[in-house]
Amino acid sequence: MAGAAANHEGRRGSGKVVVLTGASAGIGAVLAERLGAAGHSLVLAARREAELGKVARGIRGGGEAAIAVPTDVTRRAEVERLRDRALAERGRVDVWINNAGRGIDKPVLELTDADLDEMMAVNVKSALYGMQAIAPHFIERGTGHLINVSSFLGRVPLATHRSAYNAAKAALNALTANLRVDLRRAHPGIAVSLVMPGMVATDFARNALGGARTAPPAGGAAMQVQTPEEVAAAIAALIETPAAEIYTNPASAGIARRYYEDVGAFEARM
Repeated sequence: MAGAAANHEGRRGSGKVVVLTGASAGIGAVLAERLGAAGHSLVLAARREAELGKVARGIRGGGEAAIAVPTDVTRRAEVERLRDRALAERGRVDVWINNAGRGIDKPVLELTDADLDEMMAVNVKSALYGMQAIAPHFIERGTGHLINVSSFLGRVPLATHRSAYNAAKAALNALTANLRVDLRRAHPGIAVSLVMPGMVATDFARNALGGARTAPPAGGAAMQVQTPEEVAAAIAALIETPAAEIYTNPASAGIARRYYEDVGAFEARM
């Protein structure tokens, strides 16, 4: 495998090999297009095969066509198959982005067991499978960049009707931080990043479990809608300059600080 990696690196140049889940629409599709245009070589994953194929056909990064791998990221074996396909086709992985996710529109008191299980499977376990699949490869190489796409709502409860989604993203935030600390001790060449978008103009709400609600979330500037292009630009910049965490909305960091300074007072104002 080392020889295959060397051969691929020799042909590709400076572009990175990027595995991206949730690539068939929304932020993932826009990010795939941007990264391909920047010269990165892409391996794209999503459940919807037709939509994923359409995105992949429109991209050519690093002199190579994007590879589409239909994947149900809630199944560990399929995530491992995605990793194996990327290594077989590209020889290495430089960046792995866990972007797949799904929302819900139900407050806490309306949640069922099935609702919570679905949110945890799609938003937490899928990312865990990705982390566990790719970390050994990064450790073997001594380098790599893992990016988990979470949500600002995992930090501050500005949209309480998203309840179990917010809880799942909070769990993802914790897993990401714990992995980052663990790897930093013995493998400082591996970066682990958390991305926290706020509201983004995609079909995410329309596809949420329980049906999209029309009531706007509480909060001010942090919940102003961003475009997928703005979020994709932030993630692309993160690949170039890794950081532990980023908020894609510049106002979000200040609001999160105010929330944790006095949770009770913040929530009373909401």
